[in-house]
Amino acid sequence: MSDSNLHIAVIGSGGAAMAAALKAAERGARITLIERGTVGGTCVNIGCVPSKILIRAAHIAHLRKESPFDGGLSAQTPVVDRAALLRQQQARVDELRDAKYEGILRDHPNITLLHGEARFIDAHQLVVTLNEGDEQIVHFDRAFIGTGARPTQPPIPGLADTPYLSSTSALTLETVPERMAVIGAGYVALELAQAFARLGSQVTVLARSRLLSSEDPAIGDAVEAALRREGIEVLNQTQASRVDYTDNEFVLATTTGTLRADQLLVATGRTPNTETLNLNQIDVEIAKGAVLVDKYLQTTVPGIYAAGDCTDQPEFVYVAAAGGSRAGTNMTGGEATLDLSAMPGVMFTDPQVATVGLTEAEALRLDYSVDTRVLDLENVPRSLVNFDTHGFIKMVAERDSGRLLGVQAVTAEAGELIQTAVMAIRAGMTVQEVADELFPYLTMVEGLKLCAQTFTKDVKQLSCCAG
Repeated sequence: MSDSNLHIAVIGSGGAAMAAALKAAERGARITLIERGTVGGTCVNIGCVPSKILIRAAHIAHLRKESPFDGGLSAQTPVVDRAALLRQQQARVDELRDAKYEGILRDHPNITLLHGEARFIDAHQLVVTLNEGDEQIVHFDRAFIGTGARPTQPPIPGLADTPYLSSTSALTLETVPERMAVIGAGYVALELAQAFARLGSQVTVLARSRLLSSEDPAIGDAVEAALRREGIEVLNQTQASRVDYTDNEFVLATTTGTLRADQLLVATGRTPNTETLNLNQIDVEIAKGAVLVDKYLQTTVPGIYAAGDCTDQPEFVYVAAAGGSRAGTNMTGGEATLDLSAMPGVMFTDPQVATVGLTEAEALRLDYSVDTRVLDLENVPRSLVNFDTHGFIKMVAERDSGRLLGVQAVTAEAGELIQTAVMAIRAGMTVQEVADELFPYLTMVEGLKLCAQTFTKDVKQLSCCAG
């Protein structure tokens, strides 16, 4: 069968599904793309894009109210018109969705879009319940599952009967609540907690164990200190045993007492959207709802592929898109693999958190003999001139070879500096090689060079832009 006769069914229209459809179409296949809701998936509609707009607005509000330069620059608490901010946010979301998703699908000759919900009949047929009500059978040679995930609803007694916020509904709140409680201690929970606090909410975060418990412990400590400096209450080792909503107020019974709030945000993880696909019927293996894929992005059924948040891979849109693209190649005869050994993660709090590669604990678990260094930001000139030295950069290296294994950073613009560390790890560079590179002076990324230098030198004894 030539690729031009190959027919591929793609379920979903987010980062993974679009990448798979476009790559397979580029390689000659015909695509039927099936979307039950809004085209574009989580990232552009209800995830990365609107949340970063909200976070940026909150950052500006925070700086107008308070900055390290208030001794010489007047500051005052800004008036927040949340409805106007929301209109601006939604307009940019609509614009990006049209440019990057709807417009591309509209104009693509080899992709047909069906609006409806798909479920598998067998390994070569889907039935699509169209949104208008009819059913349509789709025969395919290959299929791709890119159905994403949704916010998890934890089994807290009473919670389901309350109008609590998920990350989705929090992003479209038209008013800033006076008091907000946040259940969750991961990226999404903390980004939104800080944003709403900066817009004027009194925020309390409930962490089941501690903040960012899967990261190096120093990261959670640094983020907790940053949140507390801004007046956010952090309750560690705290779980809600019951949630009630009476008289327009949430009442949380917790292990550390009763908590009252005007809004409750629940951000405790995400659940894959796989339960309506009829995967059991066709022997596609799943674990906790997530589709299991091999290094070629193929499921346990030959010819059926998957990527993104509905799989057992890390939940980042760039991982989804990379997986989708490689699956598109493989469904049309290729053998592309997805290497996640140098995968960056970024949390857009202030300071930002960015990581790549192995933590010290992970490296030790994998039997590496490791050498580590932690550079406090008072040793980074950019931080000094910013008058903001909270945070650190940590490097994990293999002891004998000096090869860089991982980097963890809690700094301003950590998301920008981490990609340099990604490239260094991907290239197999040693900390000495990183230390010998030219880095522009008065940048945050120079902190990587300085941290690498501390493996052999006392950076406090170096001249300001020492090579």
